[in-house]
Amino acid sequence: MSQMTVSVSTQGFLVDGKWIEQGELQEIRAPFDGSVIAQVYQGTREHAQAAITAAVKAFGTTRRLPAFERQRVLRRVAQSIAERKEEFARTMAQEAGKPIKASRTEVERAIFTFNVAAEESTRIYGEYIPLDWQEFTAGRWGLVRRFPLGPIAGITPFNFPLNLVAHKVAPAIASGCSMILKPAPQTPLSAFLLAECVQQAGWPDGALNVLPLSNEDAALLVTDERIKLISFTGSAPVGWQIKKNAGKKKVILELGGNAGVIVHSDADLAYAADRCVAGGFGYAGQTCISVQRILVERSVYGQFLDLFLAGVKKLKIGDPLEESTDLGPLIRESDAIRASQWIEEAVRAGARLLVGGKRNGPLLEPTVLTGTRPDMKVNCQEIFAPVVTVESYDDFHAAVRQINNSPYGLQAGIFTRDVKLLFNAYEELEVGGVIAGDVPAFRIDHMPYGGVKDSGLGREGLRYAIEEMTEPKLLVMNLR
Repeated sequence: MSQMTVSVSTQGFLVDGKWIEQGELQEIRAPFDGSVIAQVYQGTREHAQAAITAAVKAFGTTRRLPAFERQRVLRRVAQSIAERKEEFARTMAQEAGKPIKASRTEVERAIFTFNVAAEESTRIYGEYIPLDWQEFTAGRWGLVRRFPLGPIAGITPFNFPLNLVAHKVAPAIASGCSMILKPAPQTPLSAFLLAECVQQAGWPDGALNVLPLSNEDAALLVTDERIKLISFTGSAPVGWQIKKNAGKKKVILELGGNAGVIVHSDADLAYAADRCVAGGFGYAGQTCISVQRILVERSVYGQFLDLFLAGVKKLKIGDPLEESTDLGPLIRESDAIRASQWIEEAVRAGARLLVGGKRNGPLLEPTVLTGTRPDMKVNCQEIFAPVVTVESYDDFHAAVRQINNSPYGLQAGIFTRDVKLLFNAYEELEVGGVIAGDVPAFRIDHMPYGGVKDSGLGREGLRYAIEEMTEPKLLVMNLR
């Protein structure tokens, strides 16, 4: 009996409006079972050069497009994603190992991201400035208008292969900027689907180029002076190296975190526990604002822990394409091995394993530790895995200092009904966002999003990204 062969699709990349099938073929494998789901051509340095040239040329067109045309393109992209919602969701579930439920949520977020960008494209306002403040400046006034910066390089990670791409592409279109996008090597397929939607929406050829590149060839995007902005989402070491190499160009960095939560004794403990389960274990902890450290006031620590562990034990781990799955695999087995080693290291040093800790290939059980110290890797580094530590505190202000005891500062969550404590935390926490009454994993796509310290530079969220992608220019009028 002949063996049935499964055909694997081969995917080209987009440069200057053309889908190119050249270069080495790279296999895209499902993290869950290692099966090959597609082959993708990887661009070369020459393709990167061609993409930059195309983006420079296209910027001559995009910078002059009126707001209503940019808005129309963005609305069409949103509609196109909506029409292909299940295709996007299944692609993400396969290439990123993201549970299908979470993948569908991400598609909804990407639609929202493009719709908000469409609105913001018509709200890029300027300013009138009276300049007649001294005798010799009588009769003068100023006009400030924002102009698109120029070609942008976008570099995106694997964990939100559609919506974090949308957070680069949508504000670039809204601003009138062209873009070269390097998607994560593990998850380029979602970015290619989005590129099809953008192309079909009527965005000019060369105004969006999407190509996988080796890190060596992608360095050209960082150093080429024709690129005016680099928008990077990924690891802190890579991000800060990009900034170092970027020369005079603007840089936006959305980097890592080891987000903390404070649960005070006056909080709704059942709600806080429920949100911490969702915030700590969604997408197997592979988000930069995933809950990693929970500090609970001692008087309610036991009660909170019981509620939290009960929620964690209900989570289902398995095939991301199954509707009931809550946690799929980590993106690489090596990441699961690293997280397991950090867990074992903490236990050897005196931490107690309360639940989970077992690994099966790239699958790691949702894990909760207590009795940890701040200097353990599970606390002081970004674990990027389904691992959470829970500790008690006696003094709220000491808990705030403990959250700050981190090289990172992306977002933090505070559960308390005491408004004085809440505002104290808002004043003192060294983070880009304080989330009151919820976990740091909360994000809606139009809010300003970004961090301080090792967590990054600049802000995303449509209006805020548009500000980064445009430059104010002053016109002084002398009517004397």
